[in-house]
Amino acid sequence: MSGDHHGPGDHARRVGDGDAVPPPKVDRIADGVLELDTLLGGWERVTAGYLIEGDAPVLVETGSQSSVPALLSHLDHLGLGPADLAGVVVTHIHLDHAGGVGDVARAFPGATVYVHPEGARHLADPTRLVDSAARVYGPLLDSLYGRLDPTPAERIHVLQDGEELKVSATRVLTAVDSPGHAKHHVGLHDSLSGVLFVGDAVGVKLPDAGVLRPSTPPPDFDLDQALRSLRRFAERRPTGLALAHYGLLADPLDVLDEADGTLRRWADVAERAWRNGEDIAAALAEAFAADLDGVSGVNREKLEVMNGVHSNAAGLQRWLARREAPRPPDAGGG
Repeated sequence: MSGDHHGPGDHARRVGDGDAVPPPKVDRIADGVLELDTLLGGWERVTAGYLIEGDAPVLVETGSQSSVPALLSHLDHLGLGPADLAGVVVTHIHLDHAGGVGDVARAFPGATVYVHPEGARHLADPTRLVDSAARVYGPLLDSLYGRLDPTPAERIHVLQDGEELKVSATRVLTAVDSPGHAKHHVGLHDSLSGVLFVGDAVGVKLPDAGVLRPSTPPPDFDLDQALRSLRRFAERRPTGLALAHYGLLADPLDVLDEADGTLRRWADVAERAWRNGEDIAAALAEAFAADLDGVSGVNREKLEVMNGVHSNAAGLQRWLARREAPRPPDAGGG
Protein backbone atom coordinates (compact mmCIF):
# COMPACT_ATOMS: atom_id res chain seq x y z
CA MET A 1 0.00 0.00 0.00
CA SER A 2 1.41 3.36 -0.90
CA GLY A 3 -0.78 5.93 0.80
CA ASP A 4 -0.18 8.22 3.76
CA HIS A 5 -2.20 7.97 6.96
CA HIS A 6 -5.29 9.88 5.96
CA GLY A 7 -8.14 9.50 3.53
CA PRO A 8 -10.27 11.51 1.13
CA GLY A 9 -11.41 14.76 2.67
CA ASP A 10 -14.81 16.41 2.74
CA HIS A 11 -14.01 18.69 -0.19
CA ALA A 12 -12.87 16.00 -2.62
CA ARG A 13 -14.89 15.26 -5.74
CA ARG A 14 -16.24 11.81 -4.99
CA VAL A 15 -18.83 9.68 -6.70
CA GLY A 16 -22.11 9.90 -4.85
CA ASP A 17 -21.53 13.28 -3.22
CA GLY A 18 -24.47 14.79 -5.10
CA ASP A 19 -22.34 17.31 -6.98
CA ALA A 20 -23.16 16.06 -10.49
CA VAL A 21 -20.04 13.94 -10.79
CA PRO A 22 -20.61 11.83 -13.92
CA PRO A 23 -20.72 8.05 -13.47
CA PRO A 24 -17.38 6.36 -14.06
CA LYS A 25 -16.75 5.12 -17.55
CA VAL A 26 -15.12 2.00 -18.87
CA ASP A 27 -12.50 3.22 -21.34
CA ARG A 28 -11.03 1.16 -24.17
CA ILE A 29 -7.40 2.21 -24.06
CA ALA A 30 -6.02 -0.26 -26.61
CA ASP A 31 -7.13 -3.17 -28.76
CA GLY A 32 -8.86 -5.54 -26.33
CA VAL A 33 -7.84 -3.58 -23.23
CA LEU A 34 -10.49 -1.95 -21.03
CA GLU A 35 -9.61 0.43 -18.19
CA LEU A 36 -11.91 0.11 -15.16
CA ASP A 37 -11.99 2.83 -12.52
CA THR A 38 -12.10 1.01 -9.18
CA LEU A 39 -13.01 4.20 -7.28
CA LEU A 40 -10.89 3.95 -4.14
CA GLY A 41 -12.64 6.00 -1.48
CA GLY A 42 -15.19 7.07 -4.10
CA TRP A 43 -12.55 9.03 -5.99
CA GLU A 44 -12.40 8.88 -9.76
CA ARG A 45 -9.14 8.35 -11.67
CA VAL A 46 -7.07 7.22 -8.70
CA THR A 47 -7.06 3.41 -8.89
CA ALA A 48 -7.44 1.38 -12.11
CA GLY A 49 -8.02 -2.22 -13.02
CA TYR A 50 -7.66 -3.55 -16.56
CA LEU A 51 -9.70 -6.20 -18.35
CA ILE A 52 -7.84 -8.00 -21.14
CA GLU A 53 -10.33 -9.39 -23.63
CA GLY A 54 -10.07 -12.78 -25.32
CA ASP A 55 -11.34 -16.35 -25.15
CA ALA A 56 -10.01 -16.49 -21.58
CA PRO A 57 -10.41 -12.91 -20.24
CA VAL A 58 -7.98 -11.75 -17.56
CA LEU A 59 -8.41 -8.97 -15.00
CA VAL A 60 -5.24 -7.13 -13.98
CA GLU A 61 -5.63 -5.62 -10.46
CA THR A 62 -8.75 -5.83 -8.29
CA GLY A 63 -8.18 -2.66 -6.31
CA SER A 64 -8.97 -2.55 -2.61
CA GLN A 65 -11.70 -4.55 -0.91
CA SER A 66 -13.69 -1.34 -0.61
CA SER A 67 -13.58 -1.06 -4.41
CA VAL A 68 -15.13 -4.48 -5.06
CA PRO A 69 -18.73 -3.25 -5.53
CA ALA A 70 -17.62 -0.78 -8.22
CA LEU A 71 -15.41 -3.39 -9.89
CA LEU A 72 -18.11 -6.07 -9.96
CA SER A 73 -20.59 -3.53 -11.31
CA HIS A 74 -18.20 -2.77 -14.18
CA LEU A 75 -17.72 -6.44 -14.99
CA ASP A 76 -21.45 -7.14 -14.83
CA HIS A 77 -22.11 -4.19 -17.14
CA LEU A 78 -19.60 -5.68 -19.58
CA GLY A 79 -21.57 -8.93 -19.55
CA LEU A 80 -19.13 -11.11 -17.58
CA GLY A 81 -21.01 -13.77 -15.67
CA PRO A 82 -19.58 -15.90 -12.85
CA ALA A 83 -18.10 -18.40 -15.32
CA ASP A 84 -16.69 -15.88 -17.77
CA LEU A 85 -13.48 -14.61 -16.12
CA ALA A 86 -10.52 -16.95 -16.60
CA GLY A 87 -7.87 -15.16 -14.55
CA VAL A 88 -7.13 -12.43 -12.04
CA VAL A 89 -3.61 -11.02 -11.80
CA VAL A 90 -2.32 -8.68 -9.13
CA THR A 91 0.92 -6.84 -9.81
CA HIS A 92 1.67 -6.99 -6.08
CA ILE A 93 -0.14 -7.63 -2.81
CA HIS A 94 -0.47 -4.11 -1.38
CA LEU A 95 -4.10 -3.70 -0.38
CA ASP A 96 -4.93 -0.97 -2.92
CA HIS A 97 -4.08 -3.53 -5.64
CA ALA A 98 -4.99 -6.91 -4.16
CA GLY A 99 -7.42 -6.23 -1.33
CA GLY A 100 -10.35 -7.34 -3.46
CA VAL A 101 -8.83 -10.65 -4.61
CA GLY A 102 -10.71 -12.89 -2.18
CA ASP A 103 -14.04 -11.27 -3.02
CA VAL A 104 -13.42 -11.42 -6.77
CA ALA A 105 -12.34 -15.06 -6.52
CA ARG A 106 -15.68 -15.87 -4.85
CA ALA A 107 -17.61 -13.96 -7.52
CA PHE A 108 -15.77 -15.80 -10.34
CA PRO A 109 -15.24 -19.34 -9.03
CA GLY A 110 -13.53 -20.54 -12.20
CA ALA A 111 -10.88 -17.81 -12.29
CA THR A 112 -7.26 -18.60 -11.49
CA VAL A 113 -5.52 -16.03 -9.28
CA TYR A 114 -1.98 -15.14 -10.43
CA VAL A 115 0.59 -13.54 -8.14
CA HIS A 116 4.35 -13.12 -7.69
CA PRO A 117 6.09 -15.99 -5.84
CA GLU A 118 6.76 -13.72 -2.84
CA GLY A 119 3.08 -12.83 -2.50
CA ALA A 120 1.27 -16.14 -2.88
CA ARG A 121 1.28 -17.19 0.76
CA HIS A 122 -0.23 -13.86 1.82
CA LEU A 123 -3.21 -14.29 -0.50
CA ALA A 124 -3.86 -17.76 0.92
CA ASP A 125 -3.46 -16.56 4.51
CA PRO A 126 -3.61 -12.76 4.71
CA THR A 127 -3.46 -12.61 8.53
CA ARG A 128 0.06 -11.19 8.79
CA LEU A 129 -0.44 -8.79 5.87
CA VAL A 130 -3.69 -7.40 7.30
CA ASP A 131 -2.30 -7.20 10.84
CA SER A 132 0.68 -5.23 9.56
CA ALA A 133 -1.57 -2.88 7.57
CA ALA A 134 -3.82 -2.38 10.60
CA ARG A 135 -0.85 -1.29 12.72
CA VAL A 136 0.19 1.26 10.09
CA TYR A 137 -3.19 2.58 9.03
CA GLY A 138 -5.37 2.14 12.11
CA PRO A 139 -9.03 3.01 11.54
CA LEU A 140 -8.26 4.13 7.98
CA LEU A 141 -7.74 0.50 6.99
CA ASP A 142 -11.45 -0.20 7.27
CA SER A 143 -12.75 3.26 6.36
CA LEU A 144 -10.79 3.58 3.10
CA TYR A 145 -9.14 0.34 1.98
CA GLY A 146 -10.92 -2.57 3.61
CA ARG A 147 -9.10 -5.78 4.38
CA LEU A 148 -8.28 -8.93 2.38
CA ASP A 149 -10.24 -12.16 2.41
CA PRO A 150 -8.24 -15.37 1.86
CA THR A 151 -8.13 -17.07 -1.51
CA PRO A 152 -8.17 -20.89 -1.52
CA ALA A 153 -4.61 -22.07 -2.09
CA GLU A 154 -5.65 -24.36 -4.94
CA ARG A 155 -6.92 -21.29 -6.84
CA ILE A 156 -3.54 -19.51 -6.67
CA HIS A 157 -0.95 -19.79 -9.41
CA VAL A 158 2.55 -18.47 -8.78
CA LEU A 159 3.83 -16.47 -11.75
CA GLN A 160 7.43 -17.06 -12.72
CA ASP A 161 9.46 -14.49 -14.65
CA GLY A 162 8.80 -14.89 -18.37
CA GLU A 163 5.75 -17.09 -17.88
CA GLU A 164 2.95 -16.57 -20.40
CA LEU A 165 -0.78 -16.42 -19.67
CA LYS A 166 -2.80 -17.36 -22.73
CA VAL A 167 -5.78 -15.04 -23.21
CA SER A 168 -6.57 -16.11 -26.78
CA ALA A 169 -4.94 -17.80 -29.75
CA THR A 170 -3.31 -14.48 -30.64
CA ARG A 171 -2.75 -12.94 -27.19
CA VAL A 172 -0.56 -13.78 -24.23
CA LEU A 173 0.44 -11.81 -21.16
CA THR A 174 4.11 -12.25 -20.27
CA ALA A 175 5.13 -11.91 -16.62
CA VAL A 176 8.03 -9.55 -15.93
CA ASP A 177 9.56 -9.90 -12.47
CA SER A 178 9.92 -6.29 -11.35
CA PRO A 179 10.89 -5.87 -7.67
CA GLY A 180 11.91 -2.55 -6.16
CA HIS A 181 8.64 -0.92 -5.19
CA ALA A 182 7.98 -4.21 -3.43
CA LYS A 183 9.73 -7.57 -3.54
CA HIS A 184 6.49 -9.20 -4.71
CA HIS A 185 5.96 -7.02 -7.81
CA VAL A 186 5.36 -8.35 -11.32
CA GLY A 187 4.52 -6.56 -14.57
CA LEU A 188 2.48 -7.99 -17.46
CA HIS A 189 3.27 -7.34 -21.13
CA ASP A 190 0.41 -7.81 -23.59
CA SER A 191 1.56 -9.39 -26.85
CA LEU A 192 -1.35 -8.05 -28.90
CA SER A 193 -1.58 -4.39 -27.90
CA GLY A 194 2.02 -4.02 -26.69
CA VAL A 195 0.78 -2.39 -23.48
CA LEU A 196 2.83 -3.12 -20.37
CA PHE A 197 0.90 -3.20 -17.08
CA VAL A 198 3.37 -1.82 -14.57
CA GLY A 199 1.48 -1.61 -11.26
CA ASP A 200 3.47 0.84 -9.12
CA ALA A 201 6.94 0.04 -10.48
CA VAL A 202 7.06 3.19 -12.64
CA GLY A 203 5.48 5.39 -9.98
CA VAL A 204 2.24 7.32 -9.64
CA LYS A 205 0.90 9.83 -12.14
CA LEU A 206 -2.69 10.82 -11.46
CA PRO A 207 -4.35 12.51 -14.47
CA ASP A 208 -5.60 15.35 -12.28
CA ALA A 209 -2.25 15.97 -10.57
CA GLY A 210 0.09 15.70 -13.54
CA VAL A 211 3.42 14.98 -11.91
CA LEU A 212 5.08 11.55 -12.12
CA ARG A 213 6.19 10.72 -8.60
CA PRO A 214 8.15 7.63 -7.55
CA SER A 215 6.54 5.20 -5.12
CA THR A 216 9.04 4.05 -2.49
CA PRO A 217 7.01 2.75 0.46
CA PRO A 218 8.16 0.50 3.27
CA PRO A 219 8.86 -2.21 4.10
CA ASP A 220 11.03 -3.48 1.23
CA PHE A 221 11.64 -0.68 -1.28
CA ASP A 222 15.03 -1.19 -2.92
CA LEU A 223 16.51 1.45 -5.23
CA ASP A 224 18.84 -0.80 -7.22
CA GLN A 225 16.08 -3.32 -7.88
CA ALA A 226 13.64 -0.57 -8.82
CA LEU A 227 16.05 0.91 -11.38
CA ARG A 228 16.78 -2.55 -12.77
CA SER A 229 13.06 -3.18 -13.19
CA LEU A 230 12.68 0.05 -15.18
CA ARG A 231 15.49 -1.11 -17.48
CA ARG A 232 13.79 -4.49 -17.94
CA PHE A 233 10.58 -2.72 -18.92
CA ALA A 234 12.43 -0.56 -21.45
CA GLU A 235 14.07 -3.63 -23.00
CA ARG A 236 10.62 -4.98 -23.87
CA ARG A 237 9.86 -1.89 -26.02
CA PRO A 238 6.22 -1.55 -24.95
CA THR A 239 3.77 0.60 -26.91
CA GLY A 240 2.36 2.12 -23.72
CA LEU A 241 2.50 1.87 -19.93
CA ALA A 242 -0.67 1.16 -17.95
CA LEU A 243 -0.29 2.46 -14.39
CA ALA A 244 -2.48 1.37 -11.51
CA HIS A 245 -2.46 5.04 -10.43
CA TYR A 246 -3.55 5.94 -13.11
CA GLY A 247 -4.18 5.04 -16.72
CA LEU A 248 -2.29 4.62 -19.98
CA LEU A 249 0.83 6.68 -20.66
CA ALA A 250 2.10 7.09 -24.21
CA ASP A 251 5.80 7.55 -25.12
CA PRO A 252 6.78 4.69 -22.80
CA LEU A 253 10.55 4.92 -23.24
CA ASP A 254 10.47 8.63 -22.38
CA VAL A 255 8.30 7.90 -19.35
CA LEU A 256 10.65 5.15 -18.18
CA ASP A 257 13.63 7.49 -18.58
CA GLU A 258 11.76 10.15 -16.58
CA ALA A 259 10.90 7.61 -13.90
CA ASP A 260 14.55 6.58 -13.61
CA GLY A 261 15.74 10.16 -13.22
CA THR A 262 13.00 11.11 -10.78
CA LEU A 263 13.64 8.06 -8.62
CA ARG A 264 17.36 8.83 -8.49
CA ARG A 265 16.68 12.46 -7.49
CA TRP A 266 14.36 11.44 -4.67
CA ALA A 267 16.90 8.92 -3.42
CA ASP A 268 19.70 11.50 -3.57
CA VAL A 269 17.70 14.01 -1.52
CA ALA A 270 16.81 11.32 1.00
CA GLU A 271 20.41 10.16 1.33
CA ARG A 272 21.74 13.69 1.88
CA ALA A 273 19.17 14.24 4.61
CA TRP A 274 20.03 10.86 6.13
CA ARG A 275 23.76 11.63 6.16
CA ASN A 276 23.12 15.04 7.74
CA GLY A 277 20.77 13.71 10.40
CA GLU A 278 17.85 15.67 8.94
CA ASP A 279 14.22 14.70 8.56
CA ILE A 280 13.87 12.89 5.22
CA ALA A 281 10.20 13.71 4.73
CA ALA A 282 10.81 17.42 5.30
CA ALA A 283 13.75 17.36 2.88
CA LEU A 284 11.69 15.65 0.18
CA ALA A 285 8.73 17.98 0.67
CA GLU A 286 10.98 21.03 0.29
CA ALA A 287 12.96 19.67 -2.67
CA PHE A 288 9.91 18.71 -4.71
CA ALA A 289 7.35 21.29 -3.61
CA ALA A 290 7.46 23.00 -7.01
CA ASP A 291 6.18 19.81 -8.66
CA LEU A 292 2.74 20.59 -7.25
CA ASP A 293 2.58 24.22 -8.36
CA GLY A 294 -0.81 24.81 -9.93
CA VAL A 295 -2.30 21.54 -8.63
CA SER A 296 -5.57 22.08 -6.77
CA GLY A 297 -6.01 21.18 -3.13
CA VAL A 298 -8.31 18.27 -3.95
CA ASN A 299 -5.84 16.77 -6.39
CA ARG A 300 -2.93 17.30 -4.02
CA GLU A 301 -4.95 15.36 -1.49
CA LYS A 302 -5.50 12.51 -3.95
CA LEU A 303 -1.76 12.33 -4.57
CA GLU A 304 -0.92 12.42 -0.88
CA VAL A 305 -3.35 9.58 -0.16
CA MET A 306 -1.90 7.35 -2.87
CA ASN A 307 1.72 8.41 -2.79
CA GLY A 308 2.46 10.68 0.13
CA VAL A 309 5.84 12.16 0.95
CA HIS A 310 5.83 10.57 4.41
CA SER A 311 5.24 7.08 2.98
CA ASN A 312 8.02 7.54 0.42
CA ALA A 313 10.34 8.93 3.09
CA ALA A 314 9.70 5.95 5.37
CA GLY A 315 10.53 3.53 2.57
CA LEU A 316 13.68 5.41 1.59
CA GLN A 317 14.82 5.61 5.22
CA ARG A 318 14.32 1.88 5.70
CA TRP A 319 16.22 1.16 2.49
CA LEU A 320 19.11 3.38 3.60
CA ALA A 321 19.23 1.76 7.03
CA ARG A 322 19.17 -1.72 5.51
CA ARG A 323 21.90 -0.80 3.03
CA GLU A 324 24.13 0.60 5.78
CA ALA A 325 23.61 -2.30 8.19
CA PRO A 326 26.73 -4.41 8.73
CA ARG A 327 26.62 -7.67 6.86
CA PRO A 328 26.87 -10.90 8.88
CA PRO A 329 30.09 -12.87 8.47
CA ASP A 330 30.09 -15.61 5.87
CA ALA A 331 28.80 -18.90 7.17
CA GLY A 332 30.93 -22.00 7.09
CA GLY A 333 34.61 -22.65 7.46
CA GLY A 334 37.57 -22.00 5.24
